[in-house]
Amino acid sequence: MKTLLIFGVSPKLGTGYQVLQLAKQNYPNWRCIVLVRDNEFAKQLANQGIETYVGDATNALLVKSLCEVAGLDATIVTTLGGETGNYKAQRVIIDCAEQTGIKQMVLVTSLGCGDSWPTLSTKAKQAFGHAVREKSLAELWLQTSTLNFVILRPGGLRDGEMTQHAECYYQQEVHGFVYRIDLAKIIIDKIAANQFDHRAYSVVDPSLKVTY
Repeated sequence: MKTLLIFGVSPKLGTGYQVLQLAKQNYPNWRCIVLVRDNEFAKQLANQGIETYVGDATNALLVKSLCEVAGLDATIVTTLGGETGNYKAQRVIIDCAEQTGIKQMVLVTSLGCGDSWPTLSTKAKQAFGHAVREKSLAELWLQTSTLNFVILRPGGLRDGEMTQHAECYYQQEVHGFVYRIDLAKIIIDKIAANQFDHRAYSVVDPSLKVTY
C-alpha cells in the first residue's frame, strides 16, 4: 500500500485536490495524508475519510510530525503555489523528509523554472518572474538533496475535462497549457510506476490551442 503525503491541497479544486481525488478513485487502497490551511475544508476532507491536518507548510515541527506519521515509504507530493514563501515552505518539506527518512518526492513548479528560465518572455518574467525564481530555488534544493524525485513544470494551468493528451518533455523548449486534471494524472501515473528519475519535465497538452 502506497502512502501519499500531499501539500498544496486547497478548496479551489487545484492540482493537489485533483491528485487526491484521482488517487481515491483509481487506487482506493492508497493512504492519503494532506495538510490544509482551512478548517472547514479540513472537515470536508475528513468526512471523505482523508487523514487531514490543519496548518502551514512553513511550520517545521508540524511538517516533520506529518512525515513521521506518513512513514519511511511515503511519497511526498507538493503542488504549493504562491508568489512569496514558496521556497521556504518547500525547503522545510524537503528537509523534514530527509530528517525522517522519506525517500521519494514529486515537486510541481512551472515552465520557466531552472534551466527553462531563458524560454520565458520578458513580459512573463515581469509578470510572475519572482514566483518562478522562488520555485527554481525549491527545485535546486530538491535536486541537491538525498531524495529520489521527479520535477514537473506545467505550462499555463487551466480547468477542464481530462484530455489524456498532456505530455512530458525533457530538456525541450515548449510552450502551452495543460488542464489540472491531466497534470494530476501524470503525477499519479509516475507514482504508481515509481518513476523517480531525478529529472525535471515540462508538461503541456499539445492538443490545447495556444493563443497570443
